[in-house]
Amino acid sequence: MSAIRLLVLGAVRQHGRAHGYQVRNDLEYWGAHEWSNAKPGSIYHALKQLAKQGMLHAHEIAPSTAGGPPRTEYELTEQGMEEYRSLLRESLTKYDQRPDILTSGIGLMVDLPREEVVALLKERVRSMEGWRASVTEYYIPEDGPGQLGHIGEIMNYWVYSADTGAEWTRGLIGRIEGGAYTFAGEGEPFVGVLAEGEENPFGTGEPHAGDRG
Repeated sequence: MSAIRLLVLGAVRQHGRAHGYQVRNDLEYWGAHEWSNAKPGSIYHALKQLAKQGMLHAHEIAPSTAGGPPRTEYELTEQGMEEYRSLLRESLTKYDQRPDILTSGIGLMVDLPREEVVALLKERVRSMEGWRASVTEYYIPEDGPGQLGHIGEIMNYWVYSADTGAEWTRGLIGRIEGGAYTFAGEGEPFVGVLAEGEENPFGTGEPHAGDRG
């Protein structure tokens, strides 16, 4: 699974229609360039690929009266919406996802109903617990990693990660069940995108040349 694919679809969806620089600006605003591969080149490439695959519809916008090149704006197709929701559900469910994929899912989880997000996260915890049980059939954390030589540190790290990951996920479930955040169908969501022309305090550069991406 690709974090950039999920992030780009999610950013476009939040705008309804967005051009490449808006998507890039939003992902930089979220800090995605720090914890994922959401770099400018990857973002523009993903937009073009998703359009070729029928996930996004590309609208060619005529140049303004002030001049400049035409701009391409993107909008999710029905197929793109199905792909987005599928990727989002997968990002929240599977315990063995890379950190950038889980982080992307957490940032976009409010696009799903509250009850569904809770169910997906509970499935994630069950998967982590199942994995831990299978590992501890031959590796006992209480005996320490030395039982397997320095290689035991690998298992020690993964068991520790599973334990802390499950604890964190249970905490998130508790906050969501307690009414935190605004999920799909509950009213006006938190605005996590920048308005047209709004300055990005975390931006890393100028618009892509011609902003044709």
